[in-house]
Amino acid sequence: MKSVTIKNIVDRFSLEVLAGSGQLNQAVTKPRVNRPGLEFAGYFDFFSHAHVQILGQKEINYLHTLSETERNDRIGNIVKYHPPCFVVTRNQEGLKYLMKYCEQEGIPLLRTKETTAKFMELIDNYLAKELAPEIIIHGVCVNVFGVGILLRGKSGIGKSETAHTLIGRGHRLVADDLVVLKKISPEAIVGTHDGKTKELLALRSIGLINVSRLYGRKAFQDETNIVLDIELIKWEDRIPHNELELEPKFTEYMDIQIPHIQIQLQPGRDVAGLIEAVANNWYLREQGYSAVDDFLKRCEQCVE
Repeated sequence: MKSVTIKNIVDRFSLEVLAGSGQLNQAVTKPRVNRPGLEFAGYFDFFSHAHVQILGQKEINYLHTLSETERNDRIGNIVKYHPPCFVVTRNQEGLKYLMKYCEQEGIPLLRTKETTAKFMELIDNYLAKELAPEIIIHGVCVNVFGVGILLRGKSGIGKSETAHTLIGRGHRLVADDLVVLKKISPEAIVGTHDGKTKELLALRSIGLINVSRLYGRKAFQDETNIVLDIELIKWEDRIPHNELELEPKFTEYMDIQIPHIQIQLQPGRDVAGLIEAVANNWYLREQGYSAVDDFLKRCEQCVE
C-alpha cells in the first residue's frame, strides 16, 4: 500500500508542528482528509479516523465554548482512535488542551495559516496524486495545445525526436523514456516523470538534453492529464490510408480506456504536424464538432 509520511506533508505545506514532533514518520495511507465536527458532537458512526483530520474555525470555536470537563471528554473520545494527525487552519490559537492530548497519545498536531477550504483542496489534491495507483510504461509524454498525449512505439522509431520537434513548435515535454501513469480518479489518468529524468530528453546521436535550459521553462511541465494514446508505427502499404473516419480504438491503463491512434511513419511525413492535428481534432470532438458529420451534411444538401 502506498503512503506518505506526516513529515512529507509538513515539508510540502510548510506546517508548524505544535505537538507530536517525534511521530512525524507515521504513515498516511488515505487520500482524503476529514473534518471531525460530528465526532466532537459525539456521533462516531462512519468516522474516517484513518484520514488526516482538519480542524477549522467551526471545530475550534466549538471546543472553546465547552467547559474543561466537556472539552476533555470530546477530545479524548477522538484521540483514542489515533488518527494520523490533526491540522489546525487559519493559525488559530488557544490550543494548549489539544497539544496536551496529542503529546500524550503521540499524535502530531500541526498548524497552517491557510483557510480551511483552501488547505483542504491543496492537501486533497496532493494526497490523491501521491497515493494514486500507478504504473510505469516505456514512451514519451507531451502536452500539445493543452492536450496530454502519451507517445508510444518500438525503440528507435523516433518518439523522442518527434517530441523534440513538438517542443520546437512551442509544446511541452512531460516525460521521456519512462512515463509514470497515475490513476487519480475512476476516469482520469495523469502522466508525469519519475524524478530522475525531469526536464531531460534523450536524442539518438546527440545524447541527453535539458529542454528547460535549452528552450526555456515553457518547454517543460511537471504533469498532464492523459487523453490520447498515440502509437508510432512503420508504414505498411496493405493498410488503407484514405478513410473518412477510423473506427474508434482504445488502450486500457488501470481500467481506464484512452483513445488510441496509430500514425504510420514514412520519409517526408510531418509527424509532429499530424500529432498537432490529432490534438486539435480531439478538442473539436470534445466540443461536439465532427468533420465527417459536417461533410456528410454537405453531401446531403447537394443531393437535395
